[in-house]
Amino acid sequence: MGDATMRTWDTSADVVVVGYGGAGVVAALAARETGAEVLAIDRYIGGGATALSGGIVYAGGGTWVQRAAGIEDDVDNMLAYLRAEVGDAVSEQTLRRFCEGSAAMIDWMTGHGVPFDPSLCPYKTSYPTDDHYLYYSGSENSGGFRELARPSQRGHRAHGRGVSGKKIFQPLAASAAKRGVKAQTATRATGLIVENGRVVGVHATTLADAPAKVLRRFTLLSKISAKPGVYHPGLRKAVQAQLDRLERRYGRPISIQARSGVVVTTGGFIANGAMVNKHAPTYPWAEGLPLGTAGDDGSGITMAQEIGAAVGKMDAMSTWRFIAPPSAFFGSIAVDANGQRMIDESRYGAALGAAIATSPGNRAWLLLDAELEAEARRQIGPQSVWFQRMQAERLLRVGRVTGNTIEEVAARAGIEPAALRKTVDAHNRAIAGNLPDPMGKPADIRRSLLAGPFALLDISFKARLSYPMPMLTLGGLLVDEDTGAVRTEDGGTIPGLFAAGRAAVGVCSNSYVSGLSIADCVFSGRRAGAHAVEPVAQLS
Repeated sequence: MGDATMRTWDTSADVVVVGYGGAGVVAALAARETGAEVLAIDRYIGGGATALSGGIVYAGGGTWVQRAAGIEDDVDNMLAYLRAEVGDAVSEQTLRRFCEGSAAMIDWMTGHGVPFDPSLCPYKTSYPTDDHYLYYSGSENSGGFRELARPSQRGHRAHGRGVSGKKIFQPLAASAAKRGVKAQTATRATGLIVENGRVVGVHATTLADAPAKVLRRFTLLSKISAKPGVYHPGLRKAVQAQLDRLERRYGRPISIQARSGVVVTTGGFIANGAMVNKHAPTYPWAEGLPLGTAGDDGSGITMAQEIGAAVGKMDAMSTWRFIAPPSAFFGSIAVDANGQRMIDESRYGAALGAAIATSPGNRAWLLLDAELEAEARRQIGPQSVWFQRMQAERLLRVGRVTGNTIEEVAARAGIEPAALRKTVDAHNRAIAGNLPDPMGKPADIRRSLLAGPFALLDISFKARLSYPMPMLTLGGLLVDEDTGAVRTEDGGTIPGLFAAGRAAVGVCSNSYVSGLSIADCVFSGRRAGAHAVEPVAQLS
């Protein structure tokens, strides 16, 4: 940090990418495609949250995958839906560019080895099984959105067994390496170097010269901290203490010159409790699971702030409360502690999570009758991958309240019986009279709840152990939407500094649907990587 006119560099490149996850590898590839020399550094072993994710890319407008599956879509149709989801997170012009380039984005990813498959999922779900790789990953076919745009499946899952985020990062990283991108892991950025008002490099601490056995241990601990650490915060904390000790003992400080530009792609800040509390003090984030690696600690955002960068949407959080599979659960009704209906239950899980976040005591239940529950139980096996099956079984077993009547089940759950009865009657009357659903749920998804015994399934935030609830941050550095250059508080930009992915405000910084973050990582990563090289051309 700070200005300096004379220094010795330990290494240099035209473009230095800080953070080597989804946005980082894309930015590195984009910069390298211009002919620039690129060095990417990562505090851990690379991959970031993208490698841990389900591997969903939100894309449309007529991708080759959609066409092969027989799905009709176009740019205006995609734009009409996303305009309602994205809101003012980005400008109308930027959102249109995102949609117009969506099909080409899938072509670009395919060209770099990311495998996609046009097998269409025949039912609505939060994540398809290994038999299906194209599905409704948002609220496209939910109430309200059907009137805005023709529902089209846009959730492009990378082809691979289990959660397939690695099938996005690994091929891109392999392609980057083949094309000459240098990646240096076990290297933590500690600050940005500024000369004459321009970012010209990065301060870092690296274990690159540590003994081989130390690096092997660092790699193993990094893997444990990443995936198991999401579900076991105590385990992550203990592992991180060991990683910090290795860094203190074997790390050495280095200075990395960026002759053209630095691209910050360090992710969000969900792993930094103090930072979340600062920006979203009323949000019940402690009840959820921090979705990301320990590297999602906001360090890249704060490094940029220290040299005058502006931030936005820092209080925006996404909380996912998925109720399907089984898809029959979309026919249930979600009620709060007062017995009031909360939302069209067919909406994407982040919308349900947002509704619970504002409900009294963050309490919520799904109400099912006997027929709907029986149907749901039959669907669990064929519609679920292993972790979904486990969650559905837990939901049906832990925190479950039953009763032969609506009044009985309400009383046992601590809900006012008359209030729940009124909600259920309104729901059933609308179906019987072929009237619109009170919450806008489409008619083909609705189910009358008539046959006892009835069950209330606890989907409250406090049901953390029995029903995990992923959460992530959506805000970050403000960037110029044409270039990805980091903006200052007065509306200017910081020369030589760019940002992408969840370290920056982007397409999904207001509202989240599956695949929109990775799609934005690709969109914003390509933008930042390409523009970070421009000063090289001007100087040559």
